[in-house]
Amino acid sequence: MFRKIFTLLVAAALMYGVAGCGKKAEQTQTNNKPKVRVAFWGAIEEKEIITKTVEQWQKTHPGIEVVLQHIPGSYTDKVLTEIAGGNPPDIIFSDVDIFVTFFNKDALLDLTPYLNKDKDFHIKDFFPQIVDRFTRDGKIYCIPRDVAPFGVIFYNKSLFEKEKVALPKDDWDMKAFLDTATKLTLDENGKRPDEAGFNSKKVKRYGFWGWSIHNFMYSFGGRFVDDVRNPTKCLMNEQPAIDGMQFFLDLSYKYYVSPQSGALVNMGMSINQLFSMEKLAMFQSGVWETPNMRRLIGDRFKWDIVMSPKGPKGQRGFGTGGSGYCIMKTTKYPDEAWEVVKCLAGEQGQIMLADSGLAQPANQKIAEGAHWAGNTEPPLNKKCLNEAVKYAIYNPFHPKWREMWDRDIYPQIDLMINQKIGTKEGFDKIVQKVDPILQGKEK
Repeated sequence: MFRKIFTLLVAAALMYGVAGCGKKAEQTQTNNKPKVRVAFWGAIEEKEIITKTVEQWQKTHPGIEVVLQHIPGSYTDKVLTEIAGGNPPDIIFSDVDIFVTFFNKDALLDLTPYLNKDKDFHIKDFFPQIVDRFTRDGKIYCIPRDVAPFGVIFYNKSLFEKEKVALPKDDWDMKAFLDTATKLTLDENGKRPDEAGFNSKKVKRYGFWGWSIHNFMYSFGGRFVDDVRNPTKCLMNEQPAIDGMQFFLDLSYKYYVSPQSGALVNMGMSINQLFSMEKLAMFQSGVWETPNMRRLIGDRFKWDIVMSPKGPKGQRGFGTGGSGYCIMKTTKYPDEAWEVVKCLAGEQGQIMLADSGLAQPANQKIAEGAHWAGNTEPPLNKKCLNEAVKYAIYNPFHPKWREMWDRDIYPQIDLMINQKIGTKEGFDKIVQKVDPILQGKEK
């Protein structure tokens, strides 16, 4: 169950993004106008925003016909199949990990010349962290539309106030976090984990639940690999990574502030439902949970977000998603496709998605403005995510990383979560499988 939830949430983390508009394109004859096909995925809200953005843009750009191709499932495989069949889209929506796949297949157009000659579109307006992710050898292959660090903890503000627990602050550490989670965890007799007689088998309200092991490993000083941009060695069996993973597990099996494996199945509710029913005081995820939280909670209680805590030595690091738009090398209309990319990654769509709470704009000026940091809809502390971007750590830039995660890494993590294997033993096995692949010595 945990693995299923983890996979779905990470997929969501890597899915959500933004859209907008660019400079008016040169018009061609309407009876022979180029068609620019855009492949993308996304939830209903996101699809509606993208569609509306393009429809508005088309009113002033009648010389280009934009064809939106929404692919709700198996996105990468379907696009690769279209490429192999000689019918690729002109533009693809790409998250920070799918980008690695298409870049390594040499399928993407270098957008640097377009950026250099376009005086109305400024890549310096975007968060440099995600621009760097989409840059290889000094060339930019993807224009960002959103950033998505996983460094967010949603919390029930009304519950904190009722229990007289100090509200969390963005600069809190693991000690303060654990103390807070302990105070908010109660068994059916009203006992806390630090009180005599606490029954860990009969918990009626948990203090915390989270899925991103990345945040704990990074904040304890651990790393997945030696160099994210050019990985050659897996570092998951080094002591800082082990300590971070062990603390994550201890939240369930030592401190009892988080559900143990299988407990969520027994409770019969999703994490969002547990939180909205006030059976969970805090949960970690990405800001994309916001629209659902607004619907589920309404005005029944106050809630907000806070950055995930710092590690014991003051370190901080978050796993991250994020996304953007790429132009395929095979497009017949690169100039027109560039104008469409400017629309999709421009200001209008980013503002619309910011207002919805669905995604954090990649355009830093929008993220720091009234539509995001200054937006008064819950959560109020959205500005903390602008700080969180500074600590975002992307997955290793390796063509087989996603395959290794599914086949070699997560199965061992799943065994750790289910207490079937020790943390060090599990990480040792991961390193034994991953290192030869990173070093090109796979048998």
